[in-house]
Amino acid sequence: MNFFERQRAARGTTVRLVVLFALAVLCIVAVVAAVAWYLTRNGPVGTTVTWVAVAAAFTLAVIGGGTASKLVALRGGGAVVAQSVGAVAVDPTTHDPRLRRLVNVVEEMAIASGVPAPRLFVLEREDGINAFAAGYGTGDAAITVTSGALDRLDRDELQGVIGHEFSHILNGDMRLNVRLLGLLNGILLLGLVGLRFLQFGGGRSRDSKGGNPMLVVALVLLVLGFVGQFFAGLIKAGVSRQREWLADASAVQFTRQTSGLAGALKKIGGLPVGSALHDSHSERQVDHMLFGPGSRSTLYATHPPLTERIAALDPSFRPDELRELQERFAQRPPDGLAEDAAAGLTERAGPAPVANAEVRASTVRLAPADVTARVATVTPDDLARGARLDARLPAELRESAGQPATAVALVLALLLDARDDVREVQLRTVDARLGPSVAAATVRLSAATTRLDPLLALPLVGLAAPQLAARPAAERDAVQAALRELALVDGRVTVFEYALMRVVGVRLADAASPAARSRPGRTTLRSGTDAALTLLAVLAAVGHTDPAAAQHAFHAATTLLLPAATGIAFAPPADPWRALDTGWDVLDALDPRHKQLLVEAMVAAVADDGVLRPAEAELLRAACAVLHCPLPPLVA
Repeated sequence: MNFFERQRAARGTTVRLVVLFALAVLCIVAVVAAVAWYLTRNGPVGTTVTWVAVAAAFTLAVIGGGTASKLVALRGGGAVVAQSVGAVAVDPTTHDPRLRRLVNVVEEMAIASGVPAPRLFVLEREDGINAFAAGYGTGDAAITVTSGALDRLDRDELQGVIGHEFSHILNGDMRLNVRLLGLLNGILLLGLVGLRFLQFGGGRSRDSKGGNPMLVVALVLLVLGFVGQFFAGLIKAGVSRQREWLADASAVQFTRQTSGLAGALKKIGGLPVGSALHDSHSERQVDHMLFGPGSRSTLYATHPPLTERIAALDPSFRPDELRELQERFAQRPPDGLAEDAAAGLTERAGPAPVANAEVRASTVRLAPADVTARVATVTPDDLARGARLDARLPAELRESAGQPATAVALVLALLLDARDDVREVQLRTVDARLGPSVAAATVRLSAATTRLDPLLALPLVGLAAPQLAARPAAERDAVQAALRELALVDGRVTVFEYALMRVVGVRLADAASPAARSRPGRTTLRSGTDAALTLLAVLAAVGHTDPAAAQHAFHAATTLLLPAATGIAFAPPADPWRALDTGWDVLDALDPRHKQLLVEAMVAAVADDGVLRPAEAELLRAACAVLHCPLPPLVA
């Protein structure tokens, strides 16, 4: 199942989730109505009906209010979820060996998959081996790991766990999980309201017959809270189990080895604490998101049995191996960093500068269907390519991308012109838009960016994305305005400049409104035909200097996109970038089936002559980023 098929499947899962939620709410309201009827059945019929209606309305209001308030609170995306359970942000430029290893593993995988680097968090007080990914989409994703995972896992095992979490990011599971968190909050809120009634009204407000209506209400709500927990457990278990199997399989596909993921699961089974979280509040909130079960309870288990997951990865596994590990770990708990050192692995503190190769066109055979199969996924070759690209990033730029104070200046420096007169105007623009400190940092970083291979620019932007997204809204707007002005200073916009502007723009837009921007589209090509033909015409023109070759590439692309259409004229727009800008929103709103066709047509346009030029590669990856179809680097 490729990315586009997974999006369609996720839509069906969302519908099933909503149906289950609605059934749970109906059952709870029915219980409330029955209790209200029983308590008032001996009175006038009108009074009974009124109390039943009031009780049902109150229940719906509590559930609806709890759901809405939680979803509003989670609009900030994955970082909000991580912080809500007490996780601490990781500095991407850290030199702490345990954190440095985590940063390196995550950023290599981000570059390999073509997505912005997720923000990283650690649950420092949790000794169990666990992790989770949260957010609505790739633009606001956050990965949280426990301190136990950092301490106990070696690099291969940590990479397996991170591969599992990246699968949740790329498969669209995170959006469903965050929605599930919001929906279930409304159901579980009934029990909390009952507990508050019991605390503050349980001993007061006795009526003339010595009864205590507040106590009755509190007890009823507490019972409803247990009913809500019952339904919440059923819904979580029904939604999560199959996705955990898929994430395990994807992690193996990413890393081309099963030993890392299997080793992590075996350590969970061999350690006394396993994957459990000590903080029960945190565990209840995110148990359906976790890599391993957050508690030892098997009731409504959100994960497949541990032994079954290990056996699927290691057919030679015997359950009694876990008892042997338990005995061994009881005497000497595992130390992941020590295991790496014994294997001769030393984590780099940061990439050393590597001389950039000459940028030239590459002879690459790209089959449209093969490329769409690679969207939002990672192959072992992609992972190796991502590691090579990461290693080529100059240390100064790599560190600047990870610092909030310099990430903005780094992105701006990528667009500084080599001509002194043009650069002077650009720096005045930066000063006016973002202040003299940003302008000074931009000048300082420009010495390194001018020597940078253009193919490394988009990976750098991906590493800087979390820092850019964390800036205030006004500053994000100023960054986009400054980028546009920097590109237009000399009166022309290159392919590189346009690709950089669009990628930064989509990252910032996704960060500003993650919930809205992560929804799969629903429109068809009929509404986006003009925008699609413009995009294909620009891609064909960019990749072919010979007009006849460009026309041939355009027709190859349109034949794939619109096989029934004839006589489509090749007419590249005079102002290609302005023409593209008017159509991105329409194309991003396409249904996954039609978006897959569009991506295949884009590949046909750039691959028609069998040669992939840097400009083509940049524009293709930028277009896929804007369409929320993350594409791994095609060349390294």
